[in-house]
Amino acid sequence: MKIAVLGTGEVGRRLAGRLASLGHQVTLGSRTADNAEAKQWAAANGGAHGTFADAAAAGELVVNATGGLVSMAVLEAAGADNLRGKVLVDVSNALDFSAGFPPSVVTPDGGSLAEQLQKAFPETRVVKTLNTMNNSVMVDPGRVPGHHNVFVSGDDAGAKAEVSAILESFGWAPDRIVDLGDLSSARATELLMPLWLRLYGVLGPVDFNFSVVTAPPVE
Repeated sequence: MKIAVLGTGEVGRRLAGRLASLGHQVTLGSRTADNAEAKQWAAANGGAHGTFADAAAAGELVVNATGGLVSMAVLEAAGADNLRGKVLVDVSNALDFSAGFPPSVVTPDGGSLAEQLQKAFPETRVVKTLNTMNNSVMVDPGRVPGHHNVFVSGDDAGAKAEVSAILESFGWAPDRIVDLGDLSSARATELLMPLWLRLYGVLGPVDFNFSVVTAPPVE
């Protein structure tokens, strides 16, 4: 598949590298066509690079791996025409580090960033996932032993199935992928980030993730 990854930070490069290793044709998008990190990534991984618009135009599926505070501006730069009809995998969290660590999570009152993006780009099929863990675990769930989960939210069942297939290719077993329902459920996963950040402050830079553990049904 031709996949665009928007964002040249650690998350974007990690996701782009994993997708490229699985045989996808990946274009890494940034604000400028000559972004040094994008050039370096493309040379090392056999991918392409360009502006956000270049990448979105080339991709059959688009990954938003930008900081949540700038995601709207990034997608506007990518262009509605280049996003129309495509699945947009939103892994972003709107984190405000202006007051230091831990950052505050900026979300619309009663809503989510994912819903904002869907409203702004109604012809794009937004799926929220992978935003509740660090980028190493995103692409290699085996780094955390035992049972743990990844969540999927979206209004389009076909888009969620397509994204779930990509998650499985990363190593997520089907029984670890939890479909939370429509895109309003992204409100819950985005608000897991304050807890994740507090855990990071206690545990330090180690791989960890959330696990949903259920009891047997009562007969």
